[in-house]
Amino acid sequence: MLAFMRHGQTDWNQAARLQGRADIPLNEVGREQALEAARLLRDADPGWDLVVTSPLGRARETGRIVAEELGIELGPAYEDLVERSFGANEGQSVAGISLEDYERLLTVAEPEDEVVARGVGGLREVQREFPGRNVLVVAHGTLIRFTVAFLHGTEPRRVRNAEVVPLDEALVGVPSHS
Repeated sequence: MLAFMRHGQTDWNQAARLQGRADIPLNEVGREQALEAARLLRDADPGWDLVVTSPLGRARETGRIVAEELGIELGPAYEDLVERSFGANEGQSVAGISLEDYERLLTVAEPEDEVVARGVGGLREVQREFPGRNVLVVAHGTLIRFTVAFLHGTEPRRVRNAEVVPLDEALVGVPSHS
């Protein structure tokens, strides 16, 4: 089994600021979200083996909280799982702005196809390193949204903080038992 999980809330998430690669820590709500998600995962008992993450602190901390609560290994961080870069516009507020203004902010962002290529590449690396293991991949909203939409052939949808999104491993491209 392979699934994405978005990190818990940060102050920038709460304030609707473009976070990107800025290394903003979890806030208390985010820590509670991670703990609650871990408890739900434990109760669902899919038999998780380990947690891997993006190298950004908010993802690592979420992963650590989940791994500790599940009593499993916190594995490595993967650079390919880092959030989309929003360039010079990281930190900008998107609260209440028009779609046109939002699109203007994205003109300096990392292109969507590059985000998808990194996301898929990171998942393939995880599958190669941990074949046949049930891995929870803690990453970031935009990377998850675009990668899942690409893999499943759907429109991108918002991913809430600490939400778990199961993946069809066959679509990632590396058999889980190779």
